[in-house]
Amino acid sequence: MNTRSPLRCLGPAVVAATVVSSALVSGRAVAQPAADAREPVRASVVRELPELEVLYRTMHAAPELSLREEHTSARVAGELRKAGFTVTERIGGWGVVAVLRNGPGPTVLVRTDMDALPVTEATGLPFASAVHAEDDQGREVGVMHACGHDAHMSIFIGTARVLAELRERWHGTLVMIGQPAEERGLGAKRMLDAGLFARFPRPDVCLALHVTPALPVGAVGAVDGYAFANVDSVDVTIRGVGGHGARPQMTRDPVVIAAQFVMALQTIVSRRMDPTEPAVVTVGSIHGGTAPNIIPDEVRLQLTVRSYTPVARRLLLAEIERIARGVAAAADVPTDRMPTVEVVEGFTPALFNDPALVKRLSVVWRGWLGDANVVALKPEMIGEDFAAYGLVEPRIPICMFRVGTSSPESLAESRRTGVELPTLHSSRYAPVVEPTIVTGVTAMTAAVLELLALPSGS
Repeated sequence: MNTRSPLRCLGPAVVAATVVSSALVSGRAVAQPAADAREPVRASVVRELPELEVLYRTMHAAPELSLREEHTSARVAGELRKAGFTVTERIGGWGVVAVLRNGPGPTVLVRTDMDALPVTEATGLPFASAVHAEDDQGREVGVMHACGHDAHMSIFIGTARVLAELRERWHGTLVMIGQPAEERGLGAKRMLDAGLFARFPRPDVCLALHVTPALPVGAVGAVDGYAFANVDSVDVTIRGVGGHGARPQMTRDPVVIAAQFVMALQTIVSRRMDPTEPAVVTVGSIHGGTAPNIIPDEVRLQLTVRSYTPVARRLLLAEIERIARGVAAAADVPTDRMPTVEVVEGFTPALFNDPALVKRLSVVWRGWLGDANVVALKPEMIGEDFAAYGLVEPRIPICMFRVGTSSPESLAESRRTGVELPTLHSSRYAPVVEPTIVTGVTAMTAAVLELLALPSGS
């Protein structure tokens, strides 16, 4: 048995970082709470709100697709410079890194995403997006902030302004990053690969937020532990031997094989996974053939595969390939025509919120927003590449919390009628702007002030 302390196995820098992060998330590192900052923060948010609403509408009307956030990132960088941050642009593409040093103390990173979705807006808002762009396949698509990243950026800029204005109330280093390509699961990795944690102050804690129509405005919520899923996109090509539809016996029909494959996939979660282990295998796209009397040579499918743990992820991906080959072999497909299974670039790892950090911040938010406005949420199978910042060794505690965007009246009507409100990624999604921004800025500012609170006696 190894009786050595695990910290003694690490280098001095790693030990120091581990001790600081552990103390920071548990509250042992600070003695003076940020509660006395509530009124100054409230007053600052009230002053900033008109400009932040204008910023929101501007961002909403001018969305940019993933990896093309040129003008959006420039606007974010400009706003951070005006707030007094030292700003570096084009980190990992269109990524923005802003640093505000304010004496000795911990380092806290706050992240916003910036990209929009290929969705044609149908909200009817006076500032609705009319933007169209060409996607990677050369198709013209509508572009919309259907996932709330415009709200995220507005809250992010508001938080930067408030914390810069109130810097006499905290000590340490604040790193604020604008991340590209979240919707494609690429941005966080690209910023990390570009030296985010090497070229800039390495954070002791990473924070982010995400809006949700499932909560009323004024409310925030968080999950303790696994919050979001591993997300893989998998391209499968079922190959057969095509021919005339009137002579199927002369072919190896990939349409029939694909149909068997889709149905067999349903047994992975029901028969191969531990029933207590969350997992999803969804076929989102299937295409094959050109005419009713022609059996094609191949059928292409696109899958989304979701899990929480690395073990579950490996099992899901292995089972997909095993089943694909199995149904093809059963149909007597030649060995040189076996299916191809490709995991697409852009894997999003499961997001694990540090339990001690969630517990500490939940206490803070209850003090600032009221007990009824702080909700313990359940894990979801959606993906968020913010998770990547918590996987770099030595591990950094992270927390992504949710901010409500729906009016209480609309939520009550939805419960009464059973008609769901427009969800994230819907062409009709539209947050209630003012209270969403106010709550988001207040909650994120409160979290940072708590983590960078002045030492006792300051």
